[in-house]
Amino acid sequence: MGIVISLIVTFWMGYLIVKKYKPQPVLFIAGLVLMFSAVFLGLGKILPVKESTGFVLFDAFEFIKKTFSSRAGGLGLNIMAVAGFARYMDHIGASKALVKLTITPLLALRAPYLVMAAAWILGMMLGLAINSASGLAMLLMVTVFPILISLGVSRLSAVAVIATTLCLDWSPSDTGTLLAANTAGIDPVTYWVQYQVPIAAVVIPVVAVLHYFTQKWMDKRDGHVVQASELVAVKDKDGEPEKLPPMFYAILPVIPLALILSFSNLWISWIKMDIIKAMFIGLAIGMIVEYGRVRDGKKVLADIQVFFDGLGMQMANVITLIVAGETFAKGLVTIGTIDAIIRSAQTSGFGAAGMIIVMISIIAVSSVLMGSGNAPFFAFAALTPTVAAKMSVAPVVMLLPMHFAASAARAMSPITAVIAVASSMGGVSPFDVVKRTAIPMAGALITLVTANFIFFY
Repeated sequence: MGIVISLIVTFWMGYLIVKKYKPQPVLFIAGLVLMFSAVFLGLGKILPVKESTGFVLFDAFEFIKKTFSSRAGGLGLNIMAVAGFARYMDHIGASKALVKLTITPLLALRAPYLVMAAAWILGMMLGLAINSASGLAMLLMVTVFPILISLGVSRLSAVAVIATTLCLDWSPSDTGTLLAANTAGIDPVTYWVQYQVPIAAVVIPVVAVLHYFTQKWMDKRDGHVVQASELVAVKDKDGEPEKLPPMFYAILPVIPLALILSFSNLWISWIKMDIIKAMFIGLAIGMIVEYGRVRDGKKVLADIQVFFDGLGMQMANVITLIVAGETFAKGLVTIGTIDAIIRSAQTSGFGAAGMIIVMISIIAVSSVLMGSGNAPFFAFAALTPTVAAKMSVAPVVMLLPMHFAASAARAMSPITAVIAVASSMGGVSPFDVVKRTAIPMAGALITLVTANFIFFY
């Protein structure tokens, strides 16, 4: 009975999210329905007796309250600080300066599709400092896209490459990275260095090669003629030539990353540094540098509101999504679905490896259907320690491929934000773009799953 209810609720939830219903309330409602169903049918309890409010209907809301409290003060503050800093860097033009500085050497190659593949690799590197897929895509669309077009690459190829430049959310300050590391009980920097980097080091060259041959072949198939033209001038929103800050501003977005990696177990371990401090230090340095440029203290101090707005937006959008996902996961656990799935996997001979593939498949399909990598990963990440413990594997071995699969599969969905944004700015159909991203992203999925088993299983 519990399995049947879980399937009905899960399909209903997925249907609503695909239909563009707000995912947070849908996940909350789905979790509450599962929890209340479990209690009324005698299939499980929401909270242990010692933690209960004394009234079973209130226990579900007690769980939500406790989850909000723990997430907002720990993981949530990390996520909010990162987002606020990213918005401030974009506001002062430092992110654009970083992109412009790093793309310039590629122009010397004079080989359109080689430059295209190199630009994709560059985008992955920039993702360490600019860890918003849609945000990075927008920056690259106003800087790299005109260059690729001027070299003779088709619009569809250029958009497909740019829209997949963060197909692995692999920054140590990425939202999913922070959640995965927190769930696995690992320091984010350790998780990044020991687990994410080895996988990314294998996936990145594979996807770059696949993009090179896929886009070149599809351009030829579609009759596109490779013909270089004059470099398209980059315009701002008012149609004027874009004004960038001095090129040394390119250093500012990478300051927190440099601090995080320098003051860690990798190098200077006797000085303590965490993500939140690094972001605040980066913000302070950015404000000082910005004052030196504009000489207007009132404007510089007013601009910090952009940072505060970034904090609030992450609380409203990401932290609530994490808590909503955990509420849905709690419902699945309470009604007994997870135990039933694990027992079925064990008796069917799947074992740990089979269960990992099942979880990755669910995440990947959900990412394509929902148009989001975060929503399905946040919904299922909380279940992973329980599943991993019963399968006798480390949680990180399941979380890592699930996390990467979510972001890779996201780039195959025509309704995801990064595809929609890049397609709109490039003047092409998102459905045509995902035809160009499907092969490279399928290659990314196969490669990351294989590498995970080889390196860590």
